[in-house]
Amino acid sequence: MHILQDRGNESHRARGREASRVARWASLAGRAAAAMTASLLLSCGGGGDGGGSGTLPQTVTLTFPADGSDGLSGIVTLGAATAANAGIVAVEFQIDGTAIGAEDTSAPYAASLDTTPFSEGQHVIRARGRDAAGNRSAWSSAVVRLATGRSEPAGFTRNDNWVGGLANAAAFALAPDGRIFVAEQGGNLRVVKNGALLGSPFVSLNVDAADERGLVGVAVHPNFVVNHFVYVYYTRVNGNARNNRIVRYVATGDVATDPGTLILELPDLAGSNHNGGGMRFGPDGKLYVGVGDNGNGALAQDRGHPFGKILRLNDDGGAPGDNPFAATQTGQGRLVWAYGLRNPFTFAFQPGTGRMHINDVGEETWEEIDLGAAGANYGWPASEGFDRVGAGVTAPLFAYGHAPATGRAPGGFFSGEAIAGGTFYPASGTGPGLFPAPWRGNYFFADFIGRFVGVLDIGNGNAAYTFCTLAGLPVDLLVGNDAALYVLTRGAIARISRP
Repeated sequence: MHILQDRGNESHRARGREASRVARWASLAGRAAAAMTASLLLSCGGGGDGGGSGTLPQTVTLTFPADGSDGLSGIVTLGAATAANAGIVAVEFQIDGTAIGAEDTSAPYAASLDTTPFSEGQHVIRARGRDAAGNRSAWSSAVVRLATGRSEPAGFTRNDNWVGGLANAAAFALAPDGRIFVAEQGGNLRVVKNGALLGSPFVSLNVDAADERGLVGVAVHPNFVVNHFVYVYYTRVNGNARNNRIVRYVATGDVATDPGTLILELPDLAGSNHNGGGMRFGPDGKLYVGVGDNGNGALAQDRGHPFGKILRLNDDGGAPGDNPFAATQTGQGRLVWAYGLRNPFTFAFQPGTGRMHINDVGEETWEEIDLGAAGANYGWPASEGFDRVGAGVTAPLFAYGHAPATGRAPGGFFSGEAIAGGTFYPASGTGPGLFPAPWRGNYFFADFIGRFVGVLDIGNGNAAYTFCTLAGLPVDLLVGNDAALYVLTRGAIARISRP
């Protein structure tokens, strides 16, 4: 799906394709059933023990709610049953990886869940047993959809227009001093300082902003406090030709006064879509760049070509010698770090661990989150989501469909058209604004058409929960120095905070 287009165009296309997508859903689900079996466990939190010993067999079954239950609201009484002679002395219940009261130590095992504090959308309820020795069973889980009417969880404040006045925003980056650099697709790199949008752009670029082209990426050097380097990814006008390039500027106060240093000149574009543009510095100090396939899926499998890839560069644009194909490819093929991607518009690294999640925008069926790995092949164009994943292909951690949500694996009740924006929330910290569990240490992602923010719980089998819904069209996410979650939409920055 194209991300950086007018909402009306997207909705028109989505309506035009809806009937064919629904018709294809059943056959796709059938072909992918084997691959989705493992995903079902992951998406409902059943793939791990959530921190328990996990030494007991599956001796506890969540009896209510059923997996796929829709429209739960108010007070819900949860139930679980144990196998005969299993030695279970207590059962604990959780929602979204967080305990629902204390363990129940007497059969019939039950718990009371007040759904009203939770955001409307997908959540995961589960139960497990404990014997007298402290051994725990595996989880028995249910993916459900709550009908609470809440757009964000209780205790959070969402300001959809924390900073307004942006024009077709595409990406943003946080500087250590708290300034936010915002790339507007038309060519202006704007600066947000002390919660206000400055009047003068940091730099104004001559770009081709047609369709998904334009100024679509920005990154700040990890040593910004010393070198003041800001990197931009944009589509340049070169006579009749168009190509994407990366240029580095030096911040002098709130503007760039230098002409810029060319870091990377990508090949000429054949089409106007699938430009990618995501840029982040990894924990190794290297610049990672997401480049789309430019509408030519075959290029995603060509390891000698930069399209449909994650590239890894030195901060001056050179190819690191330890890149996976540096010794076997020439030219820009030496920059290739991972391949088989359609349009990796956004991705993120987890602070402290270096774990990388890549959002790959799907075509007709799936949006996916991939675990970044050097040399990995994510399968495009032969595979999409969990469909047709073959030997040598790295399957997604999580995928959700374009078809109407049914509660089934792999996406459960998530449904969207263009995954956009990703960030890891810190696993630890102090201060009143820090998000509580289950948000800490987990991955936030958004969907441009669905207008939601979801959370992938990497500590609980990649279970996925709804965090909030938005007024605007989200394109990027980051966690601020104040522990708030910031969501870049096409016209504003939304701020979600506690309290």
